[in-house]
Parts: sequence; structure tokens; C-alpha cells
Amino acid sequence: MNAVGIDVSKGKSTVTIRQPGDVVLMPPRDIPHTQSDINALIEYIRGLDGETKVCMEHTGRYYEPVATWLSDAGVFFSAVNPMLIKDFGDDSLRSPKTDKADSKKIARYTLDRWAKLKQYGSMDKTRNQLKTMNRQFGFYMAQKTSMKNNLIALLDQTFPGANDFFDSPARSNGSQKWVDFVHTYWHVDCVRSKSPDAFTEHYRNWCKRKGYNFSPQKARDIYQSSSGLIAVFPKDANTKMLIRQAVAMLDTASQTVESLRLEMDNTASSLPEYPVVMAMNGVGPTLGPQLRAEIGDVARFTHRGALTAFAGVDPGKDDSGQRVRKSVPTTKKGSPYLRKTLFQIMDGLIKRSPADDPVYAFMDKKRAQGKPYYVYMTAGANKFLRVYYGRVKEYLATLAQASDGEAGNDGI
Repeated sequence: MNAVGIDVSKGKSTVTIRQPGDVVLMPPRDIPHTQSDINALIEYIRGLDGETKVCMEHTGRYYEPVATWLSDAGVFFSAVNPMLIKDFGDDSLRSPKTDKADSKKIARYTLDRWAKLKQYGSMDKTRNQLKTMNRQFGFYMAQKTSMKNNLIALLDQTFPGANDFFDSPARSNGSQKWVDFVHTYWHVDCVRSKSPDAFTEHYRNWCKRKGYNFSPQKARDIYQSSSGLIAVFPKDANTKMLIRQAVAMLDTASQTVESLRLEMDNTASSLPEYPVVMAMNGVGPTLGPQLRAEIGDVARFTHRGALTAFAGVDPGKDDSGQRVRKSVPTTKKGSPYLRKTLFQIMDGLIKRSPADDPVYAFMDKKRAQGKPYYVYMTAGANKFLRVYYGRVKEYLATLAQASDGEAGNDGI
């Protein structure tokens, strides 16, 4: 038994190799993330006598290159939740936090959990790309929200309330009517310096040029609202530059978000479970790809409970002696990205209230029992994942049977 503990960091990994009986084959050694050094490590591991298992923490994206190299080389490799390593007993009152100490601890964990370690199954290229796109999507969505708030803050100094004039949905390229409006009418004096008729005609031409519907009543409402507003910044070149720069930044972020949203749906459509997932209530062209990006291949979960545990929406337990706690918070030790996506799906179900959907019916039942908001939302997420697991597994099994049947007919 050879236990290889790897503590991964950016650009290098610290490796320790141990055997039962506190035998150290390789003391902690730094291995740079270069092809030659990793290949040398793989050859060393292959040359060891007896069975060898490699273990590292499933953290960030740093571990993925090493995981790919080891998997491609056919080395048994397991990626475990960092919480399991952190909670692993070290038989010491001291808790040093260094790469060397961590690699030794991971090697000891490998020996202790030898029979329970599960081999790492690297996702295929499509699922990996989808997951990366989803993380980028979340990043740019945060940037878009920040840019939007920045623009609104600037408008409070030049044209207060201009962002509330329109509630039209965003176009396919991400542009919004209120953003286009403030690009042209960046200061309140851009409106009220004209006569009502002159502004109405100017607004009509603007709507025609931008492809928006024109409403004379909307023009009158905007003019009337603008007449009593107070602008802090003057109508000059500097103010115009500030507003238009903010608009340009928001437009760029919005276009990036929408292009990623479209590409994620196109990528997700190539996965076999696409139709059955998209048929589920609460899942659309945005949340559907995000859901599959974070869950990955459902076949890697041995049972439904493993999937709910991965999401961190499985209920915990708190029993001691005669005391049995009935209401226990969920573990929240799984993927925060998946939990966020599930929360958005549950929020959509609550808003639309599809009476024939089992997940919504379950949440509505919990809500009727007086359960707090986060309790019935999390319970709904748990229920949704269980339904998801069953439907996707059944659908994939059907596809596999159909494929085997076609292969059999071809061989006749």
C-alpha cells in the first residue's frame, strides 16, 4: 500500500508518499507543474511496489491539471472534499498550516480511508467547458450588476429616476431601453430644455432610430417628470463623459453576459440529458445549462443522497443521549454554485406556482405548515434534485438500451 498525498497550489504541488507503519517513502517534496516534472512523478509512482492510491483536495481549479495528468496516465486518483481533510484527526494539539504539513496529512488520510476512496472521474471536455463558462457567466453577471448600480448612482446626480422610465426586457444582445435612453438623454436638461412638442418629436425620432415602440403618452410622462427634478452635476462635457462611459461599460458587460448565455445553451444542448432536463419546471435556457454545468455527469453519483449531499441541501442530524433535535440546518458543505442555481429555480417555481408540479406542491405544503422561507426553499431544492436524479438516470438508461438494441440489430 502506497499512499500519495498531494497538496496542490498555484504552479506547484507538495507530494508525500507513505506506507502503513509510519513508513515514509518520499518526504514532502515540491513538484513544479511542468510536463517533465509531472511525468517524472508519474513514472516514480508507477515504479512503486504494491497498490498505489493518490489523493488530493478538491479545491478551486489548481488541482485540475494534475488530476488530468494522473487520470490520463491511468493512476488511481481520488479528489476529496477539503472539509474531510480538515476534520481528519491528526493526533496532535498543534495544527500547522503549511504545504508540507498538509501533504503529510493527506497521505495519512489516504491510508486511513484506503478502502473508501473513490476513483476520480474526469468530466468530458464538453462538461468541463460548460462548467468554466458558467463560472465566467457568474463573474460577468456580478460585473453587470456592479456597472448597473454605478450608472444609476451617476444618474442620481444628473437625471434622477431615469432608470425607472422603462421596464422593457433586455434584447437578445443585452441592450435595454432605459440604458439607451440615458445615453442620449444623459442629463435632465437634455429633456426640459426643449419645449414639450420639440421633445416629443425628438423622442419619436429616437425610438424610430433605435427600433423601440413610440408612445406619445410616455413622452409626456417623461417630460412632466423631468420638469421638477434637481440635478447636482451641470450639463457639461465632463458630466456627459461620465454618463456615457458608464453606459458603454454596462453595454459591454450585458453583451458578454448574453453571448455567454447563448453559448452555454448551445453547448448544453449537445449533452444527452438535455431534453429531459429542459422539460422540468423552473428550468429554462439560462438555469438549465447552469444546473448541468454544476452537477456534471449524474452517473458519478451512486444514489440520490449523494447528489443532495454534493449540493449541501441534505438535512443534518443532531442526536445525543435522550435529546433528539427535530429541526436541523442543512449541511451546506457542498457546491455553493449549485445551491445558488437551485435557489433561483425554486424562486421561479414559487412565483409561477405550477399546481401540477411535485416540487412546487411539496414546497407549498411546507409553506402551509408554517415553515420559514429558507426551510421550505431548501426542502424544495432537495426534492428537486431527487426528481432530477431519477428522471435523468431513467432517461439515460433508456438511451443506453436503445443504443444497445440498434447495435444488436446491426450485427444481425
